[in-house]
Amino acid sequence: MSASETLLVTGAAGFIGARFVESCNARGVSVVSVDRREAFASRPQHARLDFGTTLDVEEVAPWLSASRFSLAGIVHMGAISSTTELDEVLLRRFNVDCSKNLWNEARRLGIPYVYASSAAVYGDGALGFDDSDALVPRLKPLNPYGESKRRFDLWALEEAAAGRTPPAWAGFRFFNVYGFGERHKGPQASVVLHGYDQVKAKGEIRLFESHRADVPHGHQSRDFVDVSDAVEAVWFALKKPVISGIYNVGTGKARTFLDLAKAVFTALDTPERIVFVPTPEAIRARYQYFTEAKMERLRAQGFAKSPVGLEDGVEWYVRRLESGPG
Repeated sequence: MSASETLLVTGAAGFIGARFVESCNARGVSVVSVDRREAFASRPQHARLDFGTTLDVEEVAPWLSASRFSLAGIVHMGAISSTTELDEVLLRRFNVDCSKNLWNEARRLGIPYVYASSAAVYGDGALGFDDSDALVPRLKPLNPYGESKRRFDLWALEEAAAGRTPPAWAGFRFFNVYGFGERHKGPQASVVLHGYDQVKAKGEIRLFESHRADVPHGHQSRDFVDVSDAVEAVWFALKKPVISGIYNVGTGKARTFLDLAKAVFTALDTPERIVFVPTPEAIRARYQYFTEAKMERLRAQGFAKSPVGLEDGVEWYVRRLESGPG
């Protein structure tokens, strides 16, 4: 992709989307940025980003229909990302229908389409974390958010089977992404950010108790992936492009929340003090105890980037938080 080309980026004022825009700025690639209009100006962590042409989410469809812009691709990171959102009508509109519309626009324009799926589609992991297409109809997410992502994955595969696709497309099931620029997510931000804030305020980190006899407190595990790895996966799909399909993006190795908390204390050079609190009843039944990305499929496509290690990623993130608004 040359610096003279332009990408449409949705969710551009969000977390992964903003970091992708930041990478476009560094590469000299111009962008058309889509998000809620107020989000572009209200998030101090984005103050230095060049969002290029900006569109509200309600403006993108008519803009695409009328625009004379020559787009090189659509990077669709926009969605309702809250795992506690229960409004299925809202989730269908933004996470399914909008994704379909942008897919069809990419197909009409003959340009690549890269979108964010989620590891939430795997539910409690009973069927494993293999990104095989054949598994999608059987997956049982634990919440409506995960189900909305599964529904679009399934639709994309059905469209592909019928030959109705953009010239190249890729969906990425991001696992537990952490990194700079997520503060606007509030309760949905990573435990790295919450842990950092808790240490700065009270010198402690609060973690959820385990409510399973076979999992000790703090040993709930996730595949924690640095946001820079998520951004590199998107660029890989745009530049190569990969064989069209849906791929996991993680490190391939689960780590415990205790590991994460200890990394935050180390990065802050502060004595460890961990307090365990009950998992809220509202999410206890939908709580994932283990996630770990199977990365063989994306690796087989040539994605050779070594993932950022948890301790290194947390240290870098904490340093950036210490240097200013984050």
